[in-house]
Amino acid sequence: MNTRWSFSSIKLFEQCPRKYHHLKILKDYVESETEAMLYGTRFHEAAEFYIKNDTPLPQYFSFVKSTLDNLKQMSGEKLCEYEMGVKEDLTPCAFNDPDVWFRGIADLLILDHETGEGRVIDYKTGKSAKYADPGQLELMALCVFKHFPTIKKVKSGLLFVVCNAFIKDKHSADQQDVLWEKWVQRHNRLKVAMQTDVWNPKPSGLCRAHCIVTSCPHNGRK
Repeated sequence: MNTRWSFSSIKLFEQCPRKYHHLKILKDYVESETEAMLYGTRFHEAAEFYIKNDTPLPQYFSFVKSTLDNLKQMSGEKLCEYEMGVKEDLTPCAFNDPDVWFRGIADLLILDHETGEGRVIDYKTGKSAKYADPGQLELMALCVFKHFPTIKKVKSGLLFVVCNAFIKDKHSADQQDVLWEKWVQRHNRLKVAMQTDVWNPKPSGLCRAHCIVTSCPHNGRK
């Protein structure tokens, strides 16, 4: 039984187990890539190459150059689109390790091994930060502590480049046990669904107009 998960997959499961089942297990529905998603992909690539190789930003992303310059000037090792995995016993592993349990990708890591401080930056291209969820930052900080034991403190942020917002968070290595326990409990609900093969729908205001799982009785797009 594959109980591999990520921040986005656990959020999908908590939004609606039935939708998770169709998209992640049965894979009989596929969400189309929207223009907003393509824009986000293009920005992530441009930011990665600008910070890593000084590749000039496309003109349509020039508005964020000063922000990325500030990140480039911070002291420490910089790792872009860095993949990390964690096994179920909470030991670090490669992103594609056969025994990987949780995995995530940090858009930008800045690691100062001398001071023991790290930074995690996650780029967001949405038009609003109103519903920002910092849980993603928490998980990335936990991964950093596992993969880079010299790092004892992590400052992190969701960088909304379009609406010019920055959602901050910070964590210390001595919080690991408590924080992992919280995520293990959230994951256990997914694990039970897999073991019992029970995927109850979770109706919400998004069902009728937005959900692509048209076979669900709560869907209004049939």
